[in-house]
Amino acid sequence: MSETERERPREGRRSRRGFLGALGSGIVATAGLAETASAGTPPTVAMGTNYFDPVGLAVDPGTTVRFEVESGSHSATAYEDRIPAAATPFDSGTLSEGAFEHAFETPGTYDYHCVPHESMGMTGRIVVGEPGGPAEATPIPEGNVPDGDEIRERGRVGADEADGSRLGHERPMDPQPVATGGGRRSWRMLAPAGVVTTLLGLAGGVGYAAGRRREAAAGRGDDPAVAELEERRARPSTTRRSSGVSNG
Repeated sequence: MSETERERPREGRRSRRGFLGALGSGIVATAGLAETASAGTPPTVAMGTNYFDPVGLAVDPGTTVRFEVESGSHSATAYEDRIPAAATPFDSGTLSEGAFEHAFETPGTYDYHCVPHESMGMTGRIVVGEPGGPAEATPIPEGNVPDGDEIRERGRVGADEADGSRLGHERPMDPQPVATGGGRRSWRMLAPAGVVTTLLGLAGGVGYAAGRRREAAAGRGDDPAVAELEERRARPSTTRRSSGVSNG
């Protein structure tokens, strides 16, 4: 075997090592880019039918939060007396589409609400850094929001996760069409009850009429049994007279 032939396997091994090294470097670089892109994406609060999701969000100072309309028309409006004293109040105005972004610079707890749906409990809370400020001292005026420490510990509390946080704006309580399959089943269940009630009413009416006839007979001094017998005898003759009139 010549010297050249002995070198060829070594060159092949070096080529494979170089290829694997380059591949590994590419994977690491791609992962780094993905991580950077993810870190650069602002956290989003969805504004849906009478709810904010998440209802509680923890961020670091300097983070920009995006409030995005999911359905309906809503606003993200800070309670001016429930944010840190040095913070700037934010207000998106009422939006029917699109999004609103706000940078949270000052640490503390921020409570906010939707102006059109505040009375329905559409409120939310953002904790920047550590909880603190006026929002932690008193309950929120409308609805419910998670505790600031819970938000900081969990990072994000969804609208369907918070204990009591969806009072007045729970998704299952959203208006539903009346003509649903469940509605039809409900009517089918109510129908037999309606028939029974009608029959009971008829029976009660017949009994009441019979009682009144007996009372009338007793008032005249007649024997109720005799009066009832006379009434039965009178029915066929009435039927025959009616038939005769019809045949004529």
